[in-house]
This record gives sequence, structure tokens and C-alpha cells, in this order.
Amino acid sequence: MLHSFSYVTDHLGFCGTIKNSPGDFVVTEIEVPEHSLRDSRPDSLPKTPEAPSERSSWCLQQPKRRRADPPARPASRDCRRAVPSPPEADPSQAGGHCFTSLNKNQTRSSQEANVLDSLLGKPVTELLSKFASELKDAWNSGNNCDTSTSEFSLGPIPEKKNRADLHSAIKQEFPFLVTVTKDSEMIVKGNADYRELCQLVTEKEANDFFKFLDAKLENSTFSFEPDGSKEHRKVVHHFISRKFGRLLETKSFAVTNVSDQPNMSIMVRFREKNWSRKRPTGGLQENEDLYTAFTLQKENLETLEAIGFLASELGVLASDFSYTGIKDKKAITYQRMVVKKVTPERLKEIGSRMEKKGMRIHNIHSACQHLRLGQLKGNHFDIVVRDLKHHSHDSSADLKERICEAMEKVEMFPGCFGLEKPSRSLKTKGFANYYGPQRFGQGQNVQTDQIGLALLNEKMVEAVKLFFTPEDTDDPVNKAKRYFLQTEDAKGTLTMLPEFKVREKMMLRALNRYGVNHEGCTKGWLSIPHSMRIFYVHAYCSKIWNEAASYRLKTYGSKVVEGDLVFSEENNENSSLNDKVHIVTASEESANKYSIHQVVLPMVGHSIKYPSNKVGQWYHERLSKDDLQMCKFRVSPLQLNIPGCYRPILKNVQNLSYFLEGSEKGIRIEDNHLNESKVSLHMSFDLDPSCYATVCLREIMKCDF
Repeated sequence: MLHSFSYVTDHLGFCGTIKNSPGDFVVTEIEVPEHSLRDSRPDSLPKTPEAPSERSSWCLQQPKRRRADPPARPASRDCRRAVPSPPEADPSQAGGHCFTSLNKNQTRSSQEANVLDSLLGKPVTELLSKFASELKDAWNSGNNCDTSTSEFSLGPIPEKKNRADLHSAIKQEFPFLVTVTKDSEMIVKGNADYRELCQLVTEKEANDFFKFLDAKLENSTFSFEPDGSKEHRKVVHHFISRKFGRLLETKSFAVTNVSDQPNMSIMVRFREKNWSRKRPTGGLQENEDLYTAFTLQKENLETLEAIGFLASELGVLASDFSYTGIKDKKAITYQRMVVKKVTPERLKEIGSRMEKKGMRIHNIHSACQHLRLGQLKGNHFDIVVRDLKHHSHDSSADLKERICEAMEKVEMFPGCFGLEKPSRSLKTKGFANYYGPQRFGQGQNVQTDQIGLALLNEKMVEAVKLFFTPEDTDDPVNKAKRYFLQTEDAKGTLTMLPEFKVREKMMLRALNRYGVNHEGCTKGWLSIPHSMRIFYVHAYCSKIWNEAASYRLKTYGSKVVEGDLVFSEENNENSSLNDKVHIVTASEESANKYSIHQVVLPMVGHSIKYPSNKVGQWYHERLSKDDLQMCKFRVSPLQLNIPGCYRPILKNVQNLSYFLEGSEKGIRIEDNHLNESKVSLHMSFDLDPSCYATVCLREIMKCDF
């Protein structure tokens, strides 16, 4: 897949074979420092933004901000109760909605006001408070004139993070207000739903209900005051169902008051997530927030295939596993993983059975949260290249000199096999940061980027058939795939597939239920975890990036030219990612202000900018060939949203060392001349996250794998 792509260096290179056996290619994750992980908190708690140095460097992108992580909402968290069972509700808590303490309300108001002051400044905060007060007065007086259209502008708030912080602070300080954004301008107006609820319950209950709603804390509940009128309770139930039915559910339950008189109260709670209905039985509810971390050693297995084996053995979903990156199949790899709802003891029990599948589980211990893609410092590689020889067009007799020259071109080295110190003119050039062939399913009849393109074009049936395209073998998996394409018999195919083929089985169950048509195939894709769906789309985006990088290097070489995108640290740390990506001007090109190592290219998406030179035009034409536009990259039926990011065009190898070994293992070669095929090259080096060792080797050896 990289055959026609550009190289960065101009040396001749040499030939050899890699991955003769899994032991010839060993990959070990370089972990984020332990103290950084120890400071992490569960998802339900606020997190401090990661330092830039610890952010995923595989692609320059803004960390996602979860809606449930507002910056300053401690008091609203403190007053939440765990979900009680209605029959066992504490009588003393009848009408026990939160925020019942005046002191807590006062404390929270002070905190939210401080947040508003810091984001808006005191003058604007005071104007906002005046607007809120006048709106409430108008409501209370029954004066409907202009209250439905009355608005207050906070002005342009360009930073998305600041808008999210403002939204949370305003909702907590003024639950009867809502915020809307128009081209980065934030506008505040009255909440019609709040006003309608105030016609049914007390103002205090309405306040507390909307604060509960805004907090969106999983497993939290809210109870209205006891209500003896069945008809009135019915109206409240209907209001919540009509306005918030997709998010909330309600139930009436019996309570007793201080006089031991029975009464009824309405409890509100958030609906369970869709995946919770698929939870296996067996008392795992109490383990919902349990995380167990471990190091997975696997051999000759894909990461997702290994997860399939583990999920099947443990009786959990494949989506309950998290990891920092996909590792090579034809290799021995060591990577961190975290599994949800499984105890360390349970994981230890399956260790011996997993060894039969080519896996070993090490370093099992409790963890406080899942892992995220890119949450690592990089990968360390120990690689053996065998069958060394010259390229057919190379007439040199000295193979060792060719090897030494190749290493020097990639990393400055103090000396090589006893040769003199390299010339200072040999600059570190690194290698083109292409995605490796394993990203696309190397050697498969259908590559992952083809499925990704079909999904982006919402060709659901075509994507499913590509997904089930078999390889040219007669093993049970490929027999089952072949049978499905011939018959579209999802139920029959299910019985033919092994248990560890988790993704395929999820898909087939949905197809059996809904049919092999557009709607059924859409449901089929929705049945597999989001991370797996988006994996295919990212593969397509990676393919486009590779082609763009090759075009950029062929067109402009290593010179930084007008219209290039460069990543600059000069901007404020809190700036948005697009603000940190700068378009090179003509004067900056003339002054050689930037180096090629600062040049980035966009991974296609709907929210990134493109180069303003020939490369930007290339992107437009290339996407048009696939019936896509630069702004597309949202697939609503599959809940896929691809904003895009930026990837450095070049990368450097770090901590490179190497030696030659003779045909008798353990004997290093020190002679200046080598006999072809009689020796192997042992290499050790580190790469940043999402850099591919096969791509680095391609640059060193000048051959494709």
C-alpha cells in the first residue's frame, strides 16, 4: 500500500525480511508515568486537563470534553443520593429532593458566581443577574409581554470549552435560564420548560429538578414533594415524559410523613444506557464501576481478536475492554488493558486457558478508570531483519557500509561498526510518518479503509458485505463468511462462527432480527461498539492522509512553503487546536521561519482547516473522487462524528541501537565486509504513539513490506 509513496532520505538502503517469526518483532508499550495514572479519577468525577506533553501525540487533537464534567459543581454533587428502591425509601426523605439546605445553596451560589465572574467579568455578570431578576419578576407578575422573546447576549465566546463552562455555571446559578450559541455568540433567555413546570410544582422543586437534570449524574435520582392527588401526579408524569422521556423515567412510590400518614411521591431517574440491557446476568451490577488493569502479551493475534477471546471467556462485552492502541498481529506484543466489571481474581482464573490462545496476562491489579486511545508515551521495538542483501540496482560490494549509511540518515550516531564518526553534514531527517499497512488489513481481500468509505457514504449493505468478505482459506470463519454472502442466512451463519468472533456475531444477531437491507444493516453496524465502527472510518481517513503526505513530499520536498500548515507552540496553551495550526505566509517562507518537522497535514474531518497551496486543492479533488466533501464526515445513522485532527508529516526515531549477528546465534559480526544472507540485523528503537515501525524500516531499508 506504500509502494509508490515518497521517501525522505536519498541513501540506497538494503534488502531483508522481517517477521520471519513472531519473536523477530517484539513491541512493548512505553507507559505514561505511573503518577499521572494514579492521579486520574473515575469518569464520574471532574478531571484536570492533561498536560500537553502527556496528550496523545499520534495526532494533534483537542481532548474531548464530556458533558458530565463541568468545572465547578461540587455542591450539586454532594447532595445526590444513591438510587433507592421505591419500597424501601426512607420516610424521612419523603420530598427529599436535593438542595434542601439553605447554607448549601448559598455556598453554591457563591461558587457559581465566582465562575461567572472569572469567565465574563464582574460587569457582565451583574448585567446577567439583572436580566435574570427582571425576567423572573415579569413571570411572577403574569406579564407575558416580551418574556418569550427576551434575550441577553454574553457576546462572542470563541472557545468551545469556555462556552461549556459558562453553560454549566449559568444553569446552576439560574436554572430558569437556557443558553444558545449562534456563531460563537452566547445568548441567554428564559427556559419555557422551567416556566411550565412551575405551574405544576413549587418554584423550589422546579429549581432543584433542573439542577438535577443539568448535572446528569449516572445512578442519581430526584424526588418531588409528596402529592396526594393522583390526577396531579399524572399531569407531572406526563410533563416529564413529554419533555424529557428519552432521557428520564418516572415512578410513583409510597412514602409516609411525620404523622405516619401514607402518601405518594414521584421519583425521577436517568434511563439506563442502551448497553446496560445487554449486560450478562449473574450479579454483575455491583461491579459496574469496577476496573481491573493488566498487561496483555499476545502472539500472532490481532488486538481486537484477542479481546474477543477474553470477552468470551469472561462473559462480558468486547466494549468493556479499553486499551491505548492497536498492536501488530505478526509479532509478540505487550500492551496495557483495562477491563470493566471483572475482578482481578476472576482475571487470574482464566490465565492458563488464555495461554492456549497465544496470550498471557501479566501485572493484574485494580484500576480506577478505563484507558483511552493514545494514552501512552510511545512504543519500544526489538526487531530482527534476516536475509540481508543489496538491492538489485546496487553494485556496491560493502553491505555493512550500506547498513551504516541507512542508520545515520535516520538518526545521528556517534559511530557505526568501527567506522569513523559520521560527517556533520549528515542531518537527522527522520521518516515520512505514514500509517503502516497493518492499519488497513495487510494482505486481506478487503481492506478496512474500503469498509470505512462505504460507511461514510452510508452504503450500509455494501459495508456489511465487505465486512463479511472471506479470505482464500477454508477455516471455519471464512467458510461461515462465504456461506453468508451466498445465502444471506444470518441465523445459519451464527451457528457456524466460533464464539471469539464477537463483532461478527453481534452483527449477525442484528441482521437476523432486522434483515439484510439498508435498515437492517444500519442496525447491524449500531450493534457493534462505537470504537469498532469508527475504526473503519479512521482507516479511510488514514489512507487519505498517506496519499496527501506522499503528494506533499513529491510536490514541495522538505522545504516549508507558503500555504503549508505548521503546528506552533507560540499560541496560548488554552487556545483551540485550529488556533495552534498556522498557515505559512509568503514572507515566512522567504525567511525560512519554520522547519519541515513542524509541518502537519489534516486528517480529514468536518472541523479542520486545509493547506492553502496545491495540497489543499489535492484534498478537495481526492475526496470528490470518493463522492465525499471536506465538510461531510458525520454519519448520523451510525452516531459517527469525525471532526478531524492534524498529524506531523515527519517523525524521528529515538534511542536507536543495532548490531549484526552471525548465523550462529549470539555471535556478533565486527568485520567490515559481510556475506549476504549469512547475518541478521538486530535493531532496537522507540517511536512516538501511532508511528509505525514498518514505515520506519521502509525508510531505512528502502523497501516495502
